[in-house]
Amino acid sequence: MENAPEDQITEPASLRFLRRLVTVLTVTMIAGVILITSLIVIRYNQSAAPLPDSIALPDGTTATAFTQARNWYAVVTEGDQILIFARDNGRLLQTIQIDVE
Repeated sequence: MENAPEDQITEPASLRFLRRLVTVLTVTMIAGVILITSLIVIRYNQSAAPLPDSIALPDGTTATAFTQARNWYAVVTEGDQILIFARDNGRLLQTIQIDVE
């Protein structure tokens, strides 16, 4: 069998279609991953509430944990208390005593 020059070899139309389809799907997947990653980064940066500069705890208390929400933040102390503060002015809103058995 004689070898034909490369410029005379034609590929079937179905193979050409399949190659283009794979290329389009690859580009679509790459664009999708970039889009999802950028949306996650944007949402994460928007949702993070700023931390207070300082928290004035009552005398004799030591903080062991901290959590926050949109309008308040809470500090768990070594004395098994949860101190809830207002985010806007840092005022102590509520003290919850934890009963540990």
